Amino acid sequence: MTTTVQARLDEETQAALDRLVQQRGMKTSDAVREGIRLLDKHHAPPARPRLIGIGKFDSGIADLATNKKHMEGFGQKSMGKGWRPPKDRAR
Repeated sequence: MTTTVQARLDEETQAALDRLVQQRGMKTSDAVREGIRLLDKHHAPPARPRLIGIGKFDSGIADLATNKKHMEGFGQKSMGKGWRPPKDRAR
């Protein structure tokens, strides 16, 4: 389906359109179409950031995220065996 569009262009915009048509050897309608596509792409909402590695690793432990027993001793190697959380942060 095609749609016809009318637009009023000021002198500066008409001159820019004429230059594009002449320099690129394209039809006026093609230049307008390409301009609309470029504007749409430029003003599109930013892509959501992707977290790398999500869903790519399988530990084989089904309840790893929910069972606290899997966290026993975590960090002791780097913090030392006697490490305890500060009293104001105690569980």
